[in-house]
Amino acid sequence: MDVKPGKGYSDSMAILRTPATFATDPDLSRGRLVGEPRSPMRSEFQRDRDRVLHSTAFRRLKHKTQVFVYHEGDLYRTRLTHSLEVAQIARTLCRTLGLDEDLAEALALAHDFGHTPFGHAGEEALDEAMQGFGGFDHNAQTLRILTKLEHRYADFDGLNLTWEALEGVVKHNGPITGPLAKPKKPVPETIFRFNDRFDLELQTFPGPEAQIAALADDIAYNNHDIDDGLRARLFTIEDLRDVPVVGPIISDVLKAHPKLEAPRLAHETVRRMIDRMVRDLLDETRRRIAAAKPDSAAAVRALDHPLVAFSDQLVAESKALRAFLFDNMYRHHRVNLMTAKARRVVRDLFRFYREEPQTLPAEWSGQIRDPKSPEAARVIADYIAGMTDRYALREYRRIFEMDRG
Repeated sequence: MDVKPGKGYSDSMAILRTPATFATDPDLSRGRLVGEPRSPMRSEFQRDRDRVLHSTAFRRLKHKTQVFVYHEGDLYRTRLTHSLEVAQIARTLCRTLGLDEDLAEALALAHDFGHTPFGHAGEEALDEAMQGFGGFDHNAQTLRILTKLEHRYADFDGLNLTWEALEGVVKHNGPITGPLAKPKKPVPETIFRFNDRFDLELQTFPGPEAQIAALADDIAYNNHDIDDGLRARLFTIEDLRDVPVVGPIISDVLKAHPKLEAPRLAHETVRRMIDRMVRDLLDETRRRIAAAKPDSAAAVRALDHPLVAFSDQLVAESKALRAFLFDNMYRHHRVNLMTAKARRVVRDLFRFYREEPQTLPAEWSGQIRDPKSPEAARVIADYIAGMTDRYALREYRRIFEMDRG
């Protein structure tokens, strides 16, 4: 994304200095569930971003797994560093297209709040434990955190974010009800209940900034997973030579720098991959803008397809890259061993707290009236989901090792 004025500067990458007609306007926000006076210093979306940044849930991301558990190394991505990378890419895309950077950044920084300790392994274990009680979904959990579980303000639970921010969190992957929704598992009850209070228009696509944040997430994790996989020696540069997207870039780097040492080769490859994906997204999105001619964020929501997208070619190449990462990283025996342990930790913690709810901290046990009820199970799920990796491991040892207390 090193676009500089001067020789070689491409007009197609020009940055819009004025807002696009279809950008989400903070002055026209649909407001907050609990009304508040507007700030004289910050836009509504700046306030959203700042509230996310100062939240407890944001700090917890520091010790939550992306792929590698914290004790496996200090230089691997965590949910926190991943979210910061997503935010940087989202801001660049929004600035280039004339969209609201603050809204996109707020969504990027908050999008992983609902993840359990130990990444997807922890989520799978908690979802399995919650069968019969509504299941567990990290996207719905993010909404619970933003609207209920954060306790910072005197006048309301949660962060009381704007309608546009909450819509973007819930619908970042597109409509979740109606004819345009992709067939997936049922919509979590948490989302339906909140939607009854603050209609997020679940049947439509979200605004353009939410669409940007969602694809910035794809760009970030595709690239940093390659970087982390190489660092962990789960695969080599040579293994990547035949993989679409990344293979040709490696060849170009080696052609220009045949003696480049491995760490620099990896970083240069990832840098160029991010640039390739960003440029592809901008080109395809501009093509769609020219075809649809949206004149407002509402017009973007009313479309029957996303406005922000990668080209068909890059989508196909990215699928091949993801297949490579699944085979060589996410399902690597070293990762499998850690995820198996992680699932056991989450599963055993949930079972223990269900049987012994009085062992929960007072602020959590005090919420439980009937230990066998679905509401009690949800309280326990909220407690476990909020744990960092190291806190979950410490609790597991404290509970199940007799010489600890």
